Amino acid sequence: MTQVLHTEQAPAAIGPYVQGVDLGNMVLTSGQIPVNPQTGEVAEDIAEQARQSLENVKAVVESSGLKVADIVKMTVFVKDLNDFATVNEVYGKFFDENNAPYPARSCVEVSRLPKDVKIEIEAIAVRK
Repeated sequence: MTQVLHTEQAPAAIGPYVQGVDLGNMVLTSGQIPVNPQTGEVAEDIAEQARQSLENVKAVVESSGLKVADIVKMTVFVKDLNDFATVNEVYGKFFDENNAPYPARSCVEVSRLPKDVKIEIEAIAVRK
């Protein structure tokens, strides 16, 4: 049975979708943009945006009872691939701080993202 995931620790969906779904053995998150769920603000700096998007993904995954270590695949959408090195640095630190293995990942440049943010990240986590 599919369970809709919702947490106040991540921004609310801004369209006709949910923050994520729990399929029992697998959790899929919607793309998380770097909106601070407490303030509604978006930092200007790409490093801060990357960190906030990762924290938002973490919040959705944890709302299912899973942890960052259960993430097996991430897709990162960036507005400018010149930010790749900065995003990689933040991304690596995030997984290291959460004592989690690096998951499989894709990173693609896109022309535009919701609210004109610089990054959006989605994840797949598996219940072992």
